[in-house]
Amino acid sequence: MKTMAKVVLTTDGSSLGNPGPGGYAAILEWKDKQKILTGGFSRTTNNRMEIMAVLAGLKALKKPTLLTIRTDSQYVARAISEGWLKKWQKNGWRTAGKKPVKNRDLWEDLSRELDKHEVEFKWVRGHSGDERNEKCDDLARAEAGRDDLPPDAGYEQE
Repeated sequence: MKTMAKVVLTTDGSSLGNPGPGGYAAILEWKDKQKILTGGFSRTTNNRMEIMAVLAGLKALKKPTLLTIRTDSQYVARAISEGWLKKWQKNGWRTAGKKPVKNRDLWEDLSRELDKHEVEFKWVRGHSGDERNEKCDDLARAEAGRDDLPPDAGYEQE
């Protein structure tokens, strides 16, 4: 039996205004290799960019992985580690307050991607000097500041 690769994924999302132009960044680390993924949208929210950062990293993985996801987003970390995502799915994409789940398109995609891996979420305090988190923050803000960003179709449909 082949053992799964151990990968660390550090992510961050940013929006200049909420909603406003937004960017995301993900850094995948495996052994001594590093891959940086970035992107953004012309009008979106910070929460969507936080989820997109994790999605970008997950989608870059080619096979099942032992994955540690480091994020400063309590929204993302708690949705997974506290079981919100599974409850939303079970309740027909409704919150405990019976309201439609925001960012459902991204959560559905994220759920499918997470199922492929063994995942542990680690919340990292933002802007606290964590080198990888700071790098992701810088990259995400730079993406949000670009003037050639495409629209976020999922945000526009919501």
